Amino acid sequence: MQLMLSFAQVQKNMVRFIQKSASEKGLSIPQYSILMTILNCHEMTQKTVGEKSFLPKSTLSQAVDGLVKEGYLDRQQVEDNRRETLLSLSEKGKALVEELHLQEDGLHQVFKAASEQFTNEQVEVLLQAHQKISTYLAEVELEGAAK
Repeated sequence: MQLMLSFAQVQKNMVRFIQKSASEKGLSIPQYSILMTILNCHEMTQKTVGEKSFLPKSTLSQAVDGLVKEGYLDRQQVEDNRRETLLSLSEKGKALVEELHLQEDGLHQVFKAASEQFTNEQVEVLLQAHQKISTYLAEVELEGAAK
C-alpha cells in the first residue's frame, strides 16, 4: 500500500506542475497532454493520440480543435482512410513545446533537477522496478479483458 501511495503522491505533484505550466500558456490539461504525446513522433493519428493519452473522444476532439485553431497543431486526413485524421506539431507548436520544456519552474526542469539527486545506478534500478510494475499491471489488465 505504501508503494502505491508513493506513486500517487508523485503523480499528484507532477499534475500540479502540468496544471501550472498549461494555464500559463493558455492550454488545458488535455491540450498539454496531446502536445506531449505527439512530441516524440513526427505525426500521429488522432485515434493513436487518444489511445496514448487516455482522453475520451469528445475531450480529445475539442482539445485538438482548439490546438488547430491556435496554430499549434496541423491536421490532415489520411490519404487511404478519410475517416482517420493525422496530427502533427506545427512550427508554432514545436516552439511552444520547447518553451514548456525550458520553463524554469515547469515539470520538465523540476523533474530533471529532482532526478539528478540519483546516481545512474539508482535511476536504472528505479526504471527496472517501474517496468516490472507496469508490465504486471498490463498483463493483469489483458487477462481481465480476455475473461
